[in-house]
Amino acid sequence: MKYISNPVLDKLPAHLQQYIKPQDYNGYSAIDQAVWRYVMRKNVDYLSKMAHASYLEGLKKTGISIDHIPNMYGMNRILKEIGWAAVAVDGFIPPSAFMEFQAYNVLVIASDIRQLDHIEYTPAPDIIHEGAGHAPIIANPEYAEYLRRFGEIGCKAISNAKDYELYEAVRHLSIIKEAPGTPQEEIDKAEKHIEDLQNNMGEPSEIALIRNLHWWTVEYGLIGTPENPKIYGAGLLSSIGESAWCMTDKVKKIPYSIDAAYTSFDITQPQPQLFVTPDFAYLSQVLEEFANTMALRRGGLKGIQKLIESKELGTIELSTGLQISGNFDSVIEHEGKPAFFQTVGPTALSFREKELVGHSTKQHATGFGSPIGKLKGINLAIEDMSPLDLKAYNIFEGQQVSLEFEGHIKVSGQIITGTRNLQGEIILVTFKNCRVSHKDKVLFESNDELYNMAVGREIVSAFNGPADLNSFDLVTHKVSSSTIKVKADSAQSKLEQYYEQIRHFREGKNITISRHKVFEAIRDDYPNDWLLPVELYELAKENGDNDFAQEIAAHLETVKLNHPKLGHLIDDGLNLVNHKFETEKLK
Repeated sequence: MKYISNPVLDKLPAHLQQYIKPQDYNGYSAIDQAVWRYVMRKNVDYLSKMAHASYLEGLKKTGISIDHIPNMYGMNRILKEIGWAAVAVDGFIPPSAFMEFQAYNVLVIASDIRQLDHIEYTPAPDIIHEGAGHAPIIANPEYAEYLRRFGEIGCKAISNAKDYELYEAVRHLSIIKEAPGTPQEEIDKAEKHIEDLQNNMGEPSEIALIRNLHWWTVEYGLIGTPENPKIYGAGLLSSIGESAWCMTDKVKKIPYSIDAAYTSFDITQPQPQLFVTPDFAYLSQVLEEFANTMALRRGGLKGIQKLIESKELGTIELSTGLQISGNFDSVIEHEGKPAFFQTVGPTALSFREKELVGHSTKQHATGFGSPIGKLKGINLAIEDMSPLDLKAYNIFEGQQVSLEFEGHIKVSGQIITGTRNLQGEIILVTFKNCRVSHKDKVLFESNDELYNMAVGREIVSAFNGPADLNSFDLVTHKVSSSTIKVKADSAQSKLEQYYEQIRHFREGKNITISRHKVFEAIRDDYPNDWLLPVELYELAKENGDNDFAQEIAAHLETVKLNHPKLGHLIDDGLNLVNHKFETEKLK
């Protein structure tokens, strides 16, 4: 079963397509649909007053219905009008991949839906969170551009090994917490593991810091003033519990700034503070301020050191525009600057995100090393030399040379050729019979193998991932754990049938069903179920059957007595119905 593509999705590279799974719309039960409907009715009622104006407008623009779980195909038909698309995935995906989807104007939607037991909040990403939280706000053009730009910058952020371990731990917790019947001790153990990891992350990586920014804006952002904020973050828009809690004085409201990047969060707990941006434009201003702190823009010794520590595929860009992509293994420094770098394993060379002909991972299968910087005693960098300058220093084809760089790196051999960029600057010099050394240590020596020396006086950028996506096989994602699907037992299947009968009655597909008989069955066989009685109460009120409505309300009082934690959910459901009919009477 394949997903249905469209012009926006067609542009996705293969390494992102590997995360997409088809949405099994028929897999949603009538209980799932009832959960969606309850949350959406509650949200729209509350959020029409407390959310940013873009929320309600966005629900209309994106075609998200209050009564039905959104169908990805239907959503995409409408989203394409604003230049976006949506895809279904299985729960959490790695943060860099999630952000890269955003860079392509694609909204990632976990297609599962929370259980009725977790109707107010779930740590697992689900279609309520994504479809009802993220999708409506992207109909605001300024916010949509922020989201796209965030993805573009975020996917270049450099991670470390502990980030991936934390991602795996959070994914595992979200799966077991949402799975029916998981023992509490297993959940406690998973939460403790996350807590231990968070307390021992060391200096936060770029991906950790930008993930904080994402959390305090895209997920849990408020807009306006600290005294009068409105909600726009998807985590709040999709949580009927936290959207109300966040507006109380118990949650501190802080003016949004780059400080949010250095404020960590706990996914398992309600947030003790939230950040308030004055407008969507300010989000982009802070994002650019943060990007200025990243190796993406600062490069240098620290940038390449971040790549070495990450142990992940990354890229450095030199001042000539030459880009080297691979796994960076070591750097020799001199006076606080990189003097020589070395990658291990497959490496590719590019210019402006396009692989250079003859410099694929096949040509550099075992790694690539090169000096960087200026020649010793010469103020003019090689890249700035005119043809006359190059001739004066014997840097031209056929010459036997010995080039000594400021960082005690010496390159000796016969020059074969030079490769220039579009501006005419030399970006590579190719030698034969070459020897590269640092002081007394030989770094490379060969008679037969050609040596390519990168030209660049400095590293201007260092970032996660390859320069040219086609240089490497990136379709390597292996899911360590999948969301747990539990087959309904006979009692649950029967309950789902009752929900479906009432759904069909409300939609006019089968009006011969006896609602009284369904209610009696629920009261006698499913005394803990509260959501279907709330739906039956709504139908009774609609039909003017007040005696039946009172009978249902009395039963729900019994449910509340036996399960006090359900009290506010039941009350909210009944109040929504009563408010609806009171409003209609006043018209």
